[in-house]
Amino acid sequence: QVQLVESGGGLVQAGGSLRLSCAASASIFSINVMGWHRQAPGKQRELVAVITSSGATKYADSVKGRFTISRENANNTVYLQMNSLQPEDTAVYYCNADRFRRGNDWGQGTQVTVSS
Repeated sequence: QVQLVESGGGLVQAGGSLRLSCAASASIFSINVMGWHRQAPGKQRELVAVITSSGATKYADSVKGRFTISRENANNTVYLQMNSLQPEDTAVYYCNADRFRRGNDWGQGTQVTVSS
């Protein structure tokens, strides 16, 4: 299993920014896909952004142009830079490490609340 620890969540006003961090217990070079998902109250968990071991990225349409996922292999950390935040972005954000048949692990989540 890969242990994941998220940080950086908090309360921010609409239009503001936050940067989430996800520290992994293993080299992210060996993890096929790392990403961020979020779950708002009463809604299903949805994909926000992913990044592959080769650096390819993909974003949900709802965050495209506002959020940026990146990685720092040296410290086994994945980041999610969130700009122009809106109340609709309010959710618990979870870090995910997908190693395909080798495992799929999740962090404990970090709360992001955007006030109007």
